[in-house]
Amino acid sequence: MSPIRVLIADDHKLFRRGLRQVCELEGGFTVVGEAENGQQAVKLARSLQPDVILMDIGMPILNGVQATSAITAENPAVQVIVLTIYREDKYVFEAIQAGAQGYLLKDVEEDVLIKAVRTVHRGEALIDSHVAALVLEEFRRVSQAESAPVKIDEVEQLTKAEMTILRLVAQGADNHTIANQLSLAEKTVSNRLSYIYQKLHVNNRTQAALYALRQGLATLDPEE
Repeated sequence: MSPIRVLIADDHKLFRRGLRQVCELEGGFTVVGEAENGQQAVKLARSLQPDVILMDIGMPILNGVQATSAITAENPAVQVIVLTIYREDKYVFEAIQAGAQGYLLKDVEEDVLIKAVRTVHRGEALIDSHVAALVLEEFRRVSQAESAPVKIDEVEQLTKAEMTILRLVAQGADNHTIANQLSLAEKTVSNRLSYIYQKLHVNNRTQAALYALRQGLATLDPEE
């Protein structure tokens, strides 16, 4: 299996060095480059074609949100994990809207970092219920100012099986869990997710989950 190609974007050299060391000490990872600002991150993402980008939110020239938006617009396949000091960073919401697969706190344990990179590389979201709740609250706030009606045409395109998968994704289930629960192959779940993304006009798992939650198609509670 080819190593996961990682690009590190952070304006602190010492922090970049620490992330590089964690990745390189772990088998199956290759750090293909480092960026010290958002503009450089966009350029390196274009030339190096990494699989996963560890993206600091607060960087000069272009911040992490702006860089993520530019990168995912060019290459939706790249997986971005935004890095923040604060759990309730106001930019986390914007970063996810921009195409990030999730977030990590900068004081995260090394094993959690490694697991996170592998998770998003598989195309799965990296977002816990706490952050999902914060993002939903922000959606509600925005929706009060801007009407956000359910997009009937998009929803009607989903099959019953796809709607079930979407609800499970919104509740944080990974492909393995969904496959077991629905008695499907993981490859089948992955393929159906791709169709769901296309029908809902979203780029990744996180955006699909937030779409479902925002439109009232799913809840965070598995019992509902």
